[in-house]
Amino acid sequence: MVLAVLGLVGSSLAGDDQKPKKLKRPGLELRVSPRYSFSPATLMFTAELKGGDDMEEYYCPEIEWEWGDGGKSVQEADCDPWQPDTKIERRFVNRHLFPESGTYRTQVTLRKSNKTIAIQTVDVTIRAGAGERYPVEPE
Repeated sequence: MVLAVLGLVGSSLAGDDQKPKKLKRPGLELRVSPRYSFSPATLMFTAELKGGDDMEEYYCPEIEWEWGDGGKSVQEADCDPWQPDTKIERRFVNRHLFPESGTYRTQVTLRKSNKTIAIQTVDVTIRAGAGERYPVEPE
C-alpha cells in the first residue's frame, strides 16, 4: 500500500513538468503602399502575421482579398501536411488596380477549413489623376 502511494506521488510530480505549453495566437497586420495615390493606381498590399506561435490553425490558410471597389480575389495554397515543427507562412502579398478615384476599404480574411481565423482592414484614398475628371457638384 505504501508503494502504491509513492507511485502516485512520483507520477504526478513527473506530469507537472510535461504540461503542454499554451500557444499564443499571432496577430494580423495589413499594410498598403502607397496609402495615397492618383488614379489609375496599382497598390501593393501586405498582410502579415505578427508575434505568436506557429500554430496548425494558421498553417496554409485561404486568403480572401475584398478590394472595396466590388472586386474580390482568393488565394489558396497547396501545402504539405502539418508537422509539429512546421513553420507557418507569415507574409501574404497582393496587388490591385484602382482605376478611379475614391476611398476604398480593403479587407483581408484568412480562413482555414471554412472557419475565419483572422480579419484586418485598411482604407486607401485614390485621388483623380490624369484623364479622370473630378465629380461635378450639382448647382
